[in-house]
Amino acid sequence: MQKKIEIIAKNTEEAMAEAVKKLHISSDNIFINVLGELEEGLNCEALVDINLTLEGKRYLEGILKALNIVYQIEARSVNGEEQIHYIIESYENSLLIGIKGKTLEALQILLRNLISTYTKDHIIVSLDIGGYRSNRSHQLEILATKTAKEVAKTKVAVKLQPMNSFERRVIHEKLSDWRDVYTESEGEGENRAIVIKPKNN
Repeated sequence: MQKKIEIIAKNTEEAMAEAVKKLHISSDNIFINVLGELEEGLNCEALVDINLTLEGKRYLEGILKALNIVYQIEARSVNGEEQIHYIIESYENSLLIGIKGKTLEALQILLRNLISTYTKDHIIVSLDIGGYRSNRSHQLEILATKTAKEVAKTKVAVKLQPMNSFERRVIHEKLSDWRDVYTESEGEGENRAIVIKPKNN
């Protein structure tokens, strides 16, 4: 559900100004609905009126144009807009991905922050560039399976290298239904890593 607030104002212009101030959103993306009249003024409802998927696409396009990068962007939403996925292809994929995917991760965080300004719902927002995430997911699933088999056999826990939240989630999901091992995250910030541990059956 996109954000909405109630405002009491003398007129719709004042209600719009107050909505812009409280929602931190352009008036182009706000709809004012008058619910009724009170002694102190109009009882108005300010509704955010925006296509989240397209807004995220425009945001990415603005960044890429500022960098003078020729690009193609695919944007799609799932289940209304419960999930929004973006895929970028360009001749500068390596620049946009960054070392160990850090630039890609930063762009995704910016996208999530943008989307969260328009809605109260938790929306899954994902960004991939040049197939980096899909390839990385495959590599991580292989690593998870290989390590889990070793832990199950030796009964000795193994701590993996520190990973970002996307990478940790791939490992957790891959091993979530294993009978012999389980996963835990340890550490803080950039040092947060997954430990694969044997179950005491």
